[in-house]
Amino acid sequence: MSAEPIGSPFRVFVGYDSREDIAFRVCEASMRCRSSIALDVRPIAQADLRARGLYWRAKDPLASTEFTYTRFLTPYLAGYQGWALFCDCDFLWLADVAELLALADPTKAVMCVHHDHRPTEDTKMDGAVQTTYPRKNWSSLMLFNCGHPMARSLTPQVVNTQSGAYLHRMQWAADEAIGALPSTWNWLEGSMPKPVDGTPAAVHFTRGGPWFENWQDVDYGDLWLSECAALDAPGRT
Repeated sequence: MSAEPIGSPFRVFVGYDSREDIAFRVCEASMRCRSSIALDVRPIAQADLRARGLYWRAKDPLASTEFTYTRFLTPYLAGYQGWALFCDCDFLWLADVAELLALADPTKAVMCVHHDHRPTEDTKMDGAVQTTYPRKNWSSLMLFNCGHPMARSLTPQVVNTQSGAYLHRMQWAADEAIGALPSTWNWLEGSMPKPVDGTPAAVHFTRGGPWFENWQDVDYGDLWLSECAALDAPGRT
């Protein structure tokens, strides 16, 4: 059974940070150019959500991005209907997102890669503090079953008032309702071995990517730079 009504674009919400506009643009472009299905890609921009009265949390000094908490509004923004994908902006897509959507399990509220990520660095990106906590990076890519009761529990009120631990550790969903995706869909640069054959389906530059100073020498950084250079190429969507 199709995860979305026939003819409906697959909705993708990408975390947007004003410091990383180019990362968002490459993320979107790399996904679109490899997708065999129609996509509706939307940035989750904190400033816009504040203006709409959907986000009013005070600034968290430990939040490394502007979408640290706003990501959990994805089911609400999707109207609590169908399937929708959230991913951080620091992703480079190297496979067809339709193959990810094909893994959607209607018995689950959310699906993600079940990382056991324990970074050794003290800082990441542009000097942000690196933190370690249970289920770290699970929420950096989430395939939401937006109509599921547990996904529907992510109301603006909950997203604005619950703790970071409650949200990022997915305490809003029962363990059995959190489906597992293959790790290739959220391959953490600097923390995971390269595939023996080919490339990951989606590279996540979680430590920092080539758009930051001193982060050019990273695995698959050359592919990101190629994607960036192609952004304004004729015929590129």
